[in-house]
Amino acid sequence: MSHRSVVVLISAVLALVAAACDTGDPVGVDDGNGEPATGGTFVAALSAEPDQLDPHLTTASPSFTINEQIYDVLVQTTPDLQFEPWLATDWETSEDQLTWTFELRDDVVFHNDRAFTADDVVFTYERIMDEETGAANAFRLANVDEVTAVDDHTVEITLTEPSPNLLAQLSNGGLAIVPQESVEAGTLESEPVGTGPFRFVSYTEGSNVQLEANEDYWGDGPHVEGVEFRFISEATVALTSLETGEIDWTNHVPPQNTEMVRDNPDLESDAVPSTDYWYYAFNLEREPFNDPLVREALAWGFDRETLTQAAKFGAGTPNQTAIPEGSFWSSDYAPYDYDPAVAQELLEEAGATDITLGLMVSDEFPETVEAAQVLEAQWGELGVTVNIESVEFATWLDRNTEGDYDAKLLGWLGNVDPDDYYYRQHHSEGPDNTQNYANAEVDRLLDEARAETDEDARKDLYDEAVEIIVDENSYTFLYNPDTVEAWSPVVQDYEVRADGKNLFGTVSLDR
Repeated sequence: MSHRSVVVLISAVLALVAAACDTGDPVGVDDGNGEPATGGTFVAALSAEPDQLDPHLTTASPSFTINEQIYDVLVQTTPDLQFEPWLATDWETSEDQLTWTFELRDDVVFHNDRAFTADDVVFTYERIMDEETGAANAFRLANVDEVTAVDDHTVEITLTEPSPNLLAQLSNGGLAIVPQESVEAGTLESEPVGTGPFRFVSYTEGSNVQLEANEDYWGDGPHVEGVEFRFISEATVALTSLETGEIDWTNHVPPQNTEMVRDNPDLESDAVPSTDYWYYAFNLEREPFNDPLVREALAWGFDRETLTQAAKFGAGTPNQTAIPEGSFWSSDYAPYDYDPAVAQELLEEAGATDITLGLMVSDEFPETVEAAQVLEAQWGELGVTVNIESVEFATWLDRNTEGDYDAKLLGWLGNVDPDDYYYRQHHSEGPDNTQNYANAEVDRLLDEARAETDEDARKDLYDEAVEIIVDENSYTFLYNPDTVEAWSPVVQDYEVRADGKNLFGTVSLDR
C-alpha cells in the first residue's frame, strides 16, 4: 500500500468530512501555457494522513499521492508501463551499458524560483545513496557508482554493472528531485519544495493538505487553481462525500461497492488490473514460524479464492506469486491448494499442534480485515488460534519496522520492474525484509537478475527465485487487486493507472 509501497493511515475526525470545500469562482491562475486555470480547487480524498512529505524518507502511499503533485522525477512511467521523458528530455547508453547520459530540460524552476540544473540531480541521488540519509529507496541506486554533472543540463550516471531496470528505478517517486537548500534547512518533511505542477501551501493535521497551482510549471497544466487533500479514513464516508459533491475524487472505493459505483450514472469510475499484490508474512525470528514446515502447513490451510472474494468482491485475482498474470515477468508457479488434511499432517510433523498467533492488519484497509477473518476461520479449523490485531496504519508501520508482530497482512503498490516485487522484501539485505528471511540462493538469483540484460535469461532468474520464496513462504502471496477509482463527472482528463500513480497536473474541472 507503497508501502506504496504502502500507505500510512491515521484516523481522521469524521466531522471534517461534512465540511464542503468552497471552490468559489475561478481565479484565473496561469496554467503555465498562457491559458487561465479555471474550475476552482480539485478536492481529493485520502484514506490517511502522510507520515511526512520528504519523498526520500517515506514509503507511505498517502505521502506519495501528495508528493506526485509537488515533485518530479527524471523519467516518468506511462499508463501502459513504458517510459517517457520528464525532467530528462532524452537519454543514451554506452555500448558496455555502464554509462547512461541524460539530457535535462532547460526551462524548469523549483517552487522557490531557483532554476533546476544538473547539480540538483547529482545532489538528489547522492543524498539518496548516502547511508546516513536513511532513504527508503536507496536500494534502487545500488548499482550506481557515480553521478556527474557534465554541464548545467546534462547528467552522466556510471554503474558498477549493467542495470536493465535503471529507467524503472529512476521513475519511482522515492527518487524525486529535491533542492539542496531545503534539505540543508531541514524543512523538506514539512514544507516540501519541488518542480511539480502544484506548490505546497499548508498541512493541517487531522484535516487536509492544501496545494496551489504552480504558474511556472514546465509541463502541461495545471488547469485548476489548487488541490485539497482531505483525510477521510472511512471508505464509505469518502464515497458518500463524492456522491454529494463534497469531494471530486477518491481511490478508496469499498470493494463491495465497486459494481454500484460503476453503474452509478452520476459518477465516473474505472477499474484496471494493477501491478499491486497483497500477502501475509510471519516474523521468522519467532517460534514456531521460523519452521518452514509450519509456514507450509498454513499455506495449505486456507482457500485463496474464498479469501480474495471476501477481500475484493470480484475486483481481484488470486495469485500464489507476486507479479500479475499477463505480465511478461509473471510466473505460473502455484504449488498450494486448499487442503486442510495436508495442513494438519504438516503441523503434526512439525510438532506444532497448539499455535496462537497475532495477525496485524489495519481497519483503515478494510480488505486486510476481511482477509484476516477468512484466515482466522479456516486456520481455526486446524486448531490455530488467530487474534486479529487491527491497528492504525501508522502503528502498523512502526510495529512492522520494529519486528513487533507474529504475522502481518498488507500489500505492495506501484510496482513496475520485477525487482520491485522481490528484492527489497526477500533479499537478506533488502530494506523491507522485516520478516527476517534469508536464503543465499535467493540472494544470488536476485543479485544476478538485477544485472542481467537479456530479458529471457533475466526472467529465468526471477522464476527460480520466486519458486524458492513461495516454497519457503517468506511471503505467502494472496491476490492482485484491480485499481478502482471514482470521480465526479465535472473532472476532466483524468486516467487511472496500473502503476497506482495519481497525477493531477492535467486535470480540469467543468463546474
